[in-house]
Amino acid sequence: MEEETQTEDNQQILKVLQALKQISQDLKNKPTENPNSTPIKALLELETEGDTILSKDPNLHNLSNHLTKLKQVIHSLPNGTHGIRSFIRRRVTNHEISKLAESIEKEIQAWIDRESVENLVKLVQNSEADDDEKVRLLTQFENRVLEGFNRDLQDLVLKFKVFNVLETLLCNPDNSVKLKEASGFAVGGLVQFNKDVFVGEVLMGPIIPALISMGSTSTCSIQVLCGLIRCIKSPLVDEIETNGQIPKIIKLLGLENEPSVRVTALDCVLEIGYFGRKEAVDAMLEEGLVKKLVELQRSELGGSLIDMGLFDEDEKENKTSRDREKKYLEEHPFVSCVSRFWIQLEVGEGLRQREKRAFKLEILQRVREACDSDSEAATILAEVLWGSSL
Repeated sequence: MEEETQTEDNQQILKVLQALKQISQDLKNKPTENPNSTPIKALLELETEGDTILSKDPNLHNLSNHLTKLKQVIHSLPNGTHGIRSFIRRRVTNHEISKLAESIEKEIQAWIDRESVENLVKLVQNSEADDDEKVRLLTQFENRVLEGFNRDLQDLVLKFKVFNVLETLLCNPDNSVKLKEASGFAVGGLVQFNKDVFVGEVLMGPIIPALISMGSTSTCSIQVLCGLIRCIKSPLVDEIETNGQIPKIIKLLGLENEPSVRVTALDCVLEIGYFGRKEAVDAMLEEGLVKKLVELQRSELGGSLIDMGLFDEDEKENKTSRDREKKYLEEHPFVSCVSRFWIQLEVGEGLRQREKRAFKLEILQRVREACDSDSEAATILAEVLWGSSL
């Protein structure tokens, strides 16, 4: 009963704070000392109405002080005065109102973050709670951290051990796929939020193997992995290769009844190609990657850009041609995937120049071995040889 009452109080507070936050944003962006202006009238009305509600939470003490000070600043303004002194005072007052509004907004966001993080941790650890509600809160948290770094929010994340909670959710085989996917996206958001703190947690923990093991049934897990590779770059690819996870990723390309999984797996292979060092690329080639890419390019969802004339420089400058290429790529995700893989190696960050030259020769040789006909080989070889001009 006490918990329900607390929840109701928090809902009341949240309603008042959200209204205050919007008004504070308006005042911060366009400060005014006019007591009859819409934002100030609304703020004063809300401040009077919210006094009792806000006093229920000691964490809102600073906010109440800021609101009281803002009210005093507004009421101390002289009306109808003119002259240089009045002009200067109005400018100073506008600045003071803007700064107070900014402080109010910051205090409100801090309270919302505190409640959100605490509720998230409490709910996701409750085995009887509804998965849809857990996913909703996880998505809400992901969106919040993707807004950018905030020191107060980071302190909350560390205090409530949010990363460890997400890791447990993601790696628990008894959890639903949608819950693990939402946890994965939240982990990705945290890494973008602060790489210095959370990259090490990802590299040393069980998250990457868990994402890859989900790959055959969840495209979202590989999307999360792709995002982490783009964020962490070569160190993560090194870890994937060292732990023997590359064969599992290449295997996903062969799931004939799961085209969406194959598409996402190709995206992951291309990311690994861009950031991977020699050992990672060697591991992919040893798993028969080139042969699998040739098969994908040969499939209904494949094709060749060179057959459409899209390797022609004059054609690429044409808007109609670019639109046609975009549409074709959307409908044929495996088009020219052999040359696309090579281009990732060529322009990527993981290989030295001599390694790139050696891999180019090896890829050309493997293409010849994988193709069923001379014409197919000629097309793919031409794309690899000239594809870097795309």
